[in-house]
Amino acid sequence: NLLVLLTLCAGLLFALALQKLRFPYFWRDLFFLFRVVRYGVKLELFRFTSSVCTVLDRFVQQAQRIPDKPFVVYDGRVHTYQDVDRRSNRLANVFHHTAKLKKGDCVAVLMSNEPDFLCVWFGLAKAGCSVAFLNTNIKSKSLLHCFTCCGATTLIVGSGNLLSQWRNSQVHTLLDKLDAASDQPVPAELRACTSLKTPTLYIFTSGTTGLPKAAVISQLQSLKAAAGFWAFGGTEEDVVYIPLPLYHSAASLVGIGGTIQLGATCVLKKKFSASKFWSDCREQGVTIFQYIGELCRYLCNQPKNDLDRDHKVRMGVGNGLRPDVWREFHNRFGKVRMCEVYGSTEGNLCFMNHIGKIGTVGRSNALYKLLFKYDLVKYDMMKDLPAKDQRGFCQRVDKGETGLLLSKVSSISPFFGYAGSKSLTEKKLMRDVFAKGDVYFNTGDLMVEDQHGFICFRDRVGDTYRWKGENVATTEVAESLGLVDFIQEVNVYGVEVPGQEGRAGMAAVITRPGATFDGKKLFEHAMRDLPAYARPLFIRLQEEMEMTSTFKQQKFQLVQSGFNPSRVLDPLYVLDSQQQNYVPLTDSVYQNILSGEHRL
Repeated sequence: NLLVLLTLCAGLLFALALQKLRFPYFWRDLFFLFRVVRYGVKLELFRFTSSVCTVLDRFVQQAQRIPDKPFVVYDGRVHTYQDVDRRSNRLANVFHHTAKLKKGDCVAVLMSNEPDFLCVWFGLAKAGCSVAFLNTNIKSKSLLHCFTCCGATTLIVGSGNLLSQWRNSQVHTLLDKLDAASDQPVPAELRACTSLKTPTLYIFTSGTTGLPKAAVISQLQSLKAAAGFWAFGGTEEDVVYIPLPLYHSAASLVGIGGTIQLGATCVLKKKFSASKFWSDCREQGVTIFQYIGELCRYLCNQPKNDLDRDHKVRMGVGNGLRPDVWREFHNRFGKVRMCEVYGSTEGNLCFMNHIGKIGTVGRSNALYKLLFKYDLVKYDMMKDLPAKDQRGFCQRVDKGETGLLLSKVSSISPFFGYAGSKSLTEKKLMRDVFAKGDVYFNTGDLMVEDQHGFICFRDRVGDTYRWKGENVATTEVAESLGLVDFIQEVNVYGVEVPGQEGRAGMAAVITRPGATFDGKKLFEHAMRDLPAYARPLFIRLQEEMEMTSTFKQQKFQLVQSGFNPSRVLDPLYVLDSQQQNYVPLTDSVYQNILSGEHRL
């Protein structure tokens, strides 16, 4: 018996050692997937019973369970769950009885970040309306397009957002009617939902060209997004910092929805301020913050001080965090757990980096692939299309090879498309991908999955360029150039050169405060760190980088401007191999490039 016991112990120890060696993330994957599957089963029950507990229903439950708990802290003022519930009830009564809005109506909302954004949103939802969030930065033609394409019949404008083009329209002031309105709830059947497919929101995604597209957000998508903080281990004790615009999905679906799901508190900011970020976090006891794009880089660019690690922040949730900024953030502000999430507003696939490995956007394994069908396929950069085999089907890439990410459309992962445009919806779909009749959502993102199941973002299809017969990923070049000591921020893109095939690399650069551009040092770094085809041939010095409202770098205008010194007012430099330097790009040098005298 003793021998058997010793043999069992030895076998168990061997199995554990083998597991740690071959499957080091097994238990963490298992526990995380258990949470995801458990939540998925709950959603399936909603589908099976035709009775959906929406995010709004969850808010009403929380308002009854914890009425006096702070829900939103804004500009130093606390708004409890009960406060927001009662004010949204007043608004719902005004919408239903005075404005005569009906269940199923679509209402557009043009408001900045403030508690009343939430009250209006919830009030409309209580009245049974779907809501379209309008970007407060868009003007005239785009604004009218956004209003009409989602079928909106009414526009609600925040007091600070009344634009000149609406001043001649018939405007009803809600504030005059609120005081007289009842704070008792409108009939619950107005908001009752029987299908997860029911649209609840329209959120606009901006392309590089053309008008914004209205992504249809179903109850299923809003419920999935609301589970993000919970899946990463968030609790009702957490205080969430939301500095992102509420008209985008990150702040509204993940931020506000996630706060409601937990029964937590959120600190809402009118807009992001790098200089006030950490003082806000210390003052409000923030434990989770949302980030996107270059937000964390802005924090790292702030002057250092002795209070950098004096905070309670334990987790950051967002996307677009570059590896160099990730490391610098940890080194300076402590080991805050950074939880990268991959997914687009309209997409049907989500990756979550629950392990926290730097430089990866998510993690996958056999069980995840069983639940959510996705594939990385070969992409032909010359044709700007997925590569096909002799039968006309896509070809899967090998592990470690970059490919276009496609996600299968199914009942578990549906694609709801865009409002008002079947053609735009159809353009995002690929049919007959691996077999006749199958349908996949085309993310437009080039990704790579390594041998351990970690997934890394490489580039957008339109951002990757080809030079000297090789594909160049802008993210990899930007990460390399970001290591140069005088560079604070860099944006890499490809520009057309007359008479040359492909696009040549160009980098817009901002130097650190007090530093000056050193062309020779940059040349030496590029020669040492980058292959010949990936070295940027042109440099554009800028004082300020153009960003989207979600802190993502703008490339389109930079690409359009090119490298012509007569058109670009910023200082331009060109790589000169003979001088082993980046030298000023003058009109004469530009003409030499066009004539071929200056070889690239």
